[in-house]
Amino acid sequence: MPLSTPAPRRHFHTRAIEAQGFRREDGLWDVEAHICDTKAYDYEEFYRGMMPAGRPVHAMSIRLTFGDDMIVKEVEAVSDAAPYTPCQDVTPRFQQLVGLRIGGGWRMQTRQRLGGTKGCTHMVELLDVIATVAFQTITSGPEPEKRTRDTIWRVAGDKPPYYLDGCHSWSRSGEVVRTQLPQFFIPPEPEPEPKPDPKND
Repeated sequence: MPLSTPAPRRHFHTRAIEAQGFRREDGLWDVEAHICDTKAYDYEEFYRGMMPAGRPVHAMSIRLTFGDDMIVKEVEAVSDAAPYTPCQDVTPRFQQLVGLRIGGGWRMQTRQRLGGTKGCTHMVELLDVIATVAFQTITSGPEPEKRTRDTIWRVAGDKPPYYLDGCHSWSRSGEVVRTQLPQFFIPPEPEPEPKPDPKND
C-alpha cells in the first residue's frame, strides 16, 4: 500500500542507496553498495562552483569480498563525487576492514577504525547496508534455486540464527518461530488479569 497523498510541498533532496550481493566463481562472495545524493535545485558550492539540479553531491561506492566465514578478504572503495577535496583522502583507509568479520560487533568495529575524522560519514553508513545485504546474500546458499519452502529457514543444531528477536515477526514467542523454528520457540507469557476498578464496587 503506498503512502497517503502528502501535503503540498517542494522537493529538495534525494538520497539513493543501492546494494547487491554476488556469488563469485572462485567461491567467495561480493557485496557492492553505492550511495548518491542529489539536490532538486541549482546551487553554488565553495570548491565545485555552480551545481545544477541533479548533479551528484556525493557518489561513492564500496565492494567487500568475503568467504563463507564472513571474514573480509578484499575491499575496494571509490569516491566519484564529493563536495570537498580532502574527501578523496580517506578511501585507502577502508583497507582496515580486511580481516574483520561481518557479524556481531561489526558496527562498533567499523566506527573504531573509520568513524569521525578517520573516514567518510557517507561511506561508513554504507557499511551497515553492506552487512545486512551480506547476510541476505549468503543465507541464499550457493544454489538458491534448490531451496524449498520447508528448508529456507531451517537451521542445524541448537544454535539460534542471528535474526531471532531481531524484529516483531521473528520474536521467539511469535507464530513464525513456532511454525518454522519450533526448537527455539518460547511460549508467550499470559497477559495479567486486569485489576478490578474499585470505583465499580
